[in-house]
Amino acid sequence: MSNKILIVDDEDHLRMLIEQALEELEDEGVDFFTAANGEEALELIVNERPDLVFLDVMMPKMNGLEVCRKVKLELQLNDVSIIILTAKGQELDKKKGEEVGADLYMTKPFDPDKLLDKAREILDL
Repeated sequence: MSNKILIVDDEDHLRMLIEQALEELEDEGVDFFTAANGEEALELIVNERPDLVFLDVMMPKMNGLEVCRKVKLELQLNDVSIIILTAKGQELDKKKGEEVGADLYMTKPFDPDKLLDKAREILDL
């Protein structure tokens, strides 16, 4: 079965940047999905069960922390790894991310190589 990665960000160019950073994983059989808001993300997570989600915090309809809380604490989908991406590097945000069950917290602007390394590590590639 192939691995699935969901990229969630309300900004098109950021979704594309993340996908470009990870594109060599396609050769390793990884499928990509994208969502532009929290509601769309939640629906895709429930239906597609991605192995890894790169999740922006500040989004319309439902923010990333809410999505993460629903996935991890309400639906108990612990096999879905969530990396929260946010422009804020404040400790408080990291703490909020931990409280809602995020597996990892990365700040923007991110290093594409680091993104790829983390994805490889989580997906065991």
